[in-house]
Amino acid sequence: MKIPSGDEWGHDPSVQSLRRVFSYMEKAQFELLTHLNISFFDKRLRSIREQALELFEKTWSRAVRQGIIGNEREAAPFYLHCLERALRSGGGEVPIDKLPKNEKIIHFLKEELP
Repeated sequence: MKIPSGDEWGHDPSVQSLRRVFSYMEKAQFELLTHLNISFFDKRLRSIREQALELFEKTWSRAVRQGIIGNEREAAPFYLHCLERALRSGGGEVPIDKLPKNEKIIHFLKEELP
């Protein structure tokens, strides 16, 4: 049995694309949490991130099909709105001016996640 050396998956264009999507999402999340002065070591953050990712995964494919997310970079603002919903459900609050202004995302998520 041959043991793979290195990152053989990294050559797959779909894997590369997903890695870029998650990289954009991480960067956006870092910036938002920094602006909100939320510690990255806050114990509540783990469950909030899990919930945000669940919301994102639940709606992402429909958002792509409907043209709400048109490219890899547009996944980050979409994720931030999912993160905002998760923060709000955990008792947190995100000032509207800290979120990307995108009425398509806001309207879509209101319909998909009432």
